[in-house]
Amino acid sequence: MRVPAVVAVGGLVALGLPVVAAGPADALAQCANPSGTYTGAVPWGQRLVDPQRLWPLSRGDGQLVAVIGTGVDGQNAQFAPGQVLGGSGAAPSDCDGRGTIAAGIVGAQPDDATTFTGVAPGAKILPLRYTESNGSSAEGGGDPGALAGAIGTALDRGATVLLIAVPAGSDSPALDAAVDRARAGGAVVVSPAAATQQGAHSYPTASSGVLAVGSTNQAGQPVQTESGDYLGIAAPGANLVSTSAGGGGAVAHRWPVTDPGLAAAYVAGVAALVRAAHPNLTGDQVVTRLTLTASRPPSGAHDPHRGWGVVDAYAAVSSTLPADVLGPGVQVRPASMPAVVPAAAAARPATDLAAGVIALGGVVAAAAAGLAVAAIRRGKRRSWRPSRKYS
Repeated sequence: MRVPAVVAVGGLVALGLPVVAAGPADALAQCANPSGTYTGAVPWGQRLVDPQRLWPLSRGDGQLVAVIGTGVDGQNAQFAPGQVLGGSGAAPSDCDGRGTIAAGIVGAQPDDATTFTGVAPGAKILPLRYTESNGSSAEGGGDPGALAGAIGTALDRGATVLLIAVPAGSDSPALDAAVDRARAGGAVVVSPAAATQQGAHSYPTASSGVLAVGSTNQAGQPVQTESGDYLGIAAPGANLVSTSAGGGGAVAHRWPVTDPGLAAAYVAGVAALVRAAHPNLTGDQVVTRLTLTASRPPSGAHDPHRGWGVVDAYAAVSSTLPADVLGPGVQVRPASMPAVVPAAAAARPATDLAAGVIALGGVVAAAAAGLAVAAIRRGKRRSWRPSRKYS
């Protein structure tokens, strides 16, 4: 089953990459290519996440991030030797280009040739291709069954963070089962709100057990069209810089890139940092930590485009959270208002802390309610909607 055309090619248009409706040979000639080597000011998304501040605490070592979408060009010299894995199911090439951009945001190495760097350079990247939205594959286009298979491969290879770089435009029982398996196995599934039509949903973004990511521009305004109560967190998604496919083994970049799907790459990178710093946390507990420490507005209200706020990498890695919030089973107690205490060595501004503490009670209450809401939504999908066949 193919995603509707507006979903399948929307990301390519946003990226400024070619949209191809030709055969394999013609498509190959129109693969993604770099803008050059980026040497400008540190990109704003990178400044917001500020990964260098965290590297004394965590670089993502020991984590395997599966980048599930269009593959990754592992020849880009800003990936360390052996960082982009090969082997069973891996796709270390990327004609479309989006997988390489996402992978660079997650784990590109610091390099003297550029001011750009990834969030978690200690993490390894597992590139998995299940779609080729440039039209060069008759089997591509965001089929949820193919995506489910890629998730299964990622889990079989031991991925601890699953970044859905290109979500599907529809759900399927197989995809839900794959997400359930990932969650049961302790993996974190991160998926962007990338649908381009009003009222449309991305999958598994809208599925229970997934950390759904909205996107913002530098002014903090939403970038994506998709919205819903399932959005958990937001991250930069406009005017970005990252690694490019097609660089021929050089340090090569693409910029400026605006694609809501790339916000999930920032969150996946931070998830890898959290997992490395807190190895005893389950996947659900990592999601809870990311959500509770997000930088939210003073009102603390949930935003249908931005979730509970923009990812705060330093707070997510360094904060001390109460045991009853991150204990077994991710216990949440709406009656209490747990305090988030960042490491004293680099305290956040008082105004941000005040807003975060005020909002936190509401987030904890909402998290408890969200468990019921997710169950109801899934029940509706199973019993209140006519059955469909998935190819």
